[in-house]
Amino acid sequence: MKNTIQKIVQITTLALFILLIAVGKVQLWMGLLILGTLAAFIFGRFYCGWICSINTVLMGVTWVKKKLKIKSLEMPEFLKRPIVGYALFAAFIGVFALTFVTGKRFPLLPILSGTGILLTFLFPEELWHRCLCPYGTLMKVASLKTSSGMEIQEDLCNNCTACKRVCPANAVVKGETKHQIRKSDCLICFKCERSCKKNAIHYKIKNENLGAW
Repeated sequence: MKNTIQKIVQITTLALFILLIAVGKVQLWMGLLILGTLAAFIFGRFYCGWICSINTVLMGVTWVKKKLKIKSLEMPEFLKRPIVGYALFAAFIGVFALTFVTGKRFPLLPILSGTGILLTFLFPEELWHRCLCPYGTLMKVASLKTSSGMEIQEDLCNNCTACKRVCPANAVVKGETKHQIRKSDCLICFKCERSCKKNAIHYKIKNENLGAW
């Protein structure tokens, strides 16, 4: 049921994104981005895993690559440096501010989408999600302090690494004894939960005002 709802949300928001491009109102998408950023402070990066149109398309790109057995190139080490992601985010904000002030149209979001698609054809999804996507950088910062997110129940985990293999953002890392999920990198796409045969991975909300469930 959760998977079905997620797919409906992803397809609907992708259709909305395409519609906004078609009518020349793609800037309105920034409203969803702002809401997603505010939600990330408490709930984590739901925007990335459920709403982001680029991520929805990249899932399709990865599916095509698997079907055609296209191997990804190794990610360049210099692109993994945090400074690269922050620089791209600063450039994104600068261009967006410039278009807002001047009133001149610039296809910033379509260019971002095209760049993400091209890079994902060449490299693993992780390069875009963790290193280069300006949205991802914003969501990562917003979710740094959240305690909500996907969690691995240690007493059930058998370290099979199935969750790590399917994670598009490489958010699953080896802890002292069991695997753990970095919440600031996690897209909350639920692929890890669906891959776990031990039913050891679930999303949990933990907040001082909301409690835990």
